Amino acid sequence: MRYCKFLSPAHGRVYAIVEERDGELWAVRPMPAPEEDRAAASSTQIEFEPRPLKELHLLAPVNPSKILCIGRNYRDHAAELGNEVPKEPLLFLKPPSSLLAPGGVIRMPALSKRVDYEGELGIVIGRRCRNLGPDEDLRPYVRGYTIVNDVTARDLQKSDGQWTRGKGFDTFCPVGPIVSDEIDPAGGSPVTLTTRLNGAIQQQGSTSDLIFPIAHLLRYITTAMTLEPGDLIPTGTPAGVGPVNPGDRIQIQIDGLGVLENIFQPS
Repeated sequence: MRYCKFLSPAHGRVYAIVEERDGELWAVRPMPAPEEDRAAASSTQIEFEPRPLKELHLLAPVNPSKILCIGRNYRDHAAELGNEVPKEPLLFLKPPSSLLAPGGVIRMPALSKRVDYEGELGIVIGRRCRNLGPDEDLRPYVRGYTIVNDVTARDLQKSDGQWTRGKGFDTFCPVGPIVSDEIDPAGGSPVTLTTRLNGAIQQQGSTSDLIFPIAHLLRYITTAMTLEPGDLIPTGTPAGVGPVNPGDRIQIQIDGLGVLENIFQPS
């Protein structure tokens, strides 16, 4: 299943099943909202005409209680920033207030002199989980996958000595356009991520190159904390991160998930 979330003038927030038609993603029929967002989203009993996603006012298709990110999970990215490869997954949090919809404007804070893009594959949790066992089937706990841009104020990240402020500004976590369980990077079918800045390829990596694979990440994380439905786990970024300027357009593409596109502007 693939789904999106969009804002309808008549019905408010709507979740819809997504299908591909002639190489384009379409919202084809409404679906029930995930449990973590049922209070805010419309029911399925609405009038609905199939439409291409590009014609909709898309919203971030997740409503997480937490965004739990993985740092330096590609060797080439750790090397390009002069860092050693971590011996265990490096965890940090972005606040849910950093979420941004596809097509939204990423606001570059005046406090920072260098804002970077970081294209990533995101895991969306489907069931509450804690202390996942070494032989436990993880598939029931994964709702699907999405695209994430882990936007970073690189200078603040370095000067602070920890990452909360540099990665936590409002609009610093664009997500979407869809969530899908029709790809299986945790089950041996890696996907390729490509990031384009103003049309030029800057990043190209495969989830087969993750230092800590998805199954390892989920088991490691759940030894420390409970994951709730809707929680989002960006899995790390490949090499090729870099700074942006006002007006720059960023496009992150993952096979089966479409393209997450946003523009940078000053706050």
